[in-house]
Amino acid sequence: MEILFWFIAFFLSLALLIKAADIFTSNSEKLGLALGIPQFIIGVSIVALGTSLPELVTSALATIQGYSSIAVANVIGSNIANILLVIGIPALMIQKLVVKKNLIKLDLPILFAVTALFILTIYDGNFSFIEGVILMMAYIVYIAYNFSEHRQNKISKLKEIIEKENVNNAKLLLFIFISAIFVFLGAKFTVDSIVNLSQLLNLAPSAISISAVAIGTSLPELMVGISAAKKKNYEMIIGNVIGSNIFNTTVVMSVSSFFSTLSVRPQTLKIALPYLIVSTLLFTFSGIERKVSSFEGALYGMLYFLFIGQLFNFL
Repeated sequence: MEILFWFIAFFLSLALLIKAADIFTSNSEKLGLALGIPQFIIGVSIVALGTSLPELVTSALATIQGYSSIAVANVIGSNIANILLVIGIPALMIQKLVVKKNLIKLDLPILFAVTALFILTIYDGNFSFIEGVILMMAYIVYIAYNFSEHRQNKISKLKEIIEKENVNNAKLLLFIFISAIFVFLGAKFTVDSIVNLSQLLNLAPSAISISAVAIGTSLPELMVGISAAKKKNYEMIIGNVIGSNIFNTTVVMSVSSFFSTLSVRPQTLKIALPYLIVSTLLFTFSGIERKVSSFEGALYGMLYFLFIGQLFNFL
């Protein structure tokens, strides 16, 4: 009965976390446009933060509470799910996803380089404050590059919609503040549920974080990906995954390490890390070919289910 209670608590708190993060992001984006902030700056800051907010807050709180292995597992699990599910499922829905040249020019190589750097930093079983600073600097360089590349981008039609609707800035601020509180509460109850479930099921907290939490926090990206696939907006799908994975690997890890040195469980290194390497390599090769076929999408999906099966068989 206690296990059932914590399962329900886990799913409800995770749902609260994801929904609150979505409200926070959408209202922050509207407020930014209403204040005249350029669309690109909003995209690389508010939107990037919003899509990875569940991972960020959950990882930071878990580290503060002494469960730093959850933070690393959360990042690795989310990045694997983003590639294998968020790319794989939309690719299965259509004949192929087309990768535009501007995304493989530098964004995809940066993702590959940042992932390689991340692997090097955690391979010894720990992730320190200094390593967090290094990865944060890598993210700042990435933002600086994007700013120079896209500074001429025009403001989207969303600003026109906001102006027509006569959006109240005070109301937006209120929604942002309230949703931020619920993001925190959702993350706290999610971490508490992970810890209690892991104790009751005799599992490592990182196992639940790599699997269930990773899938849950990747659901917003997956929904966006499916919607974009129907509209043939392939650049949004690919760009969303690249941006989210870079943010997770750099900012989420860095912020968490500022509270305490992060530990990496042997299971995470032996099972999850190889799948992160394989999925990133596959994604890179698909980028080089400038397409993700339906066959590749099926392969991505099969790899993910193999990963989950091997993860729990190992434990």
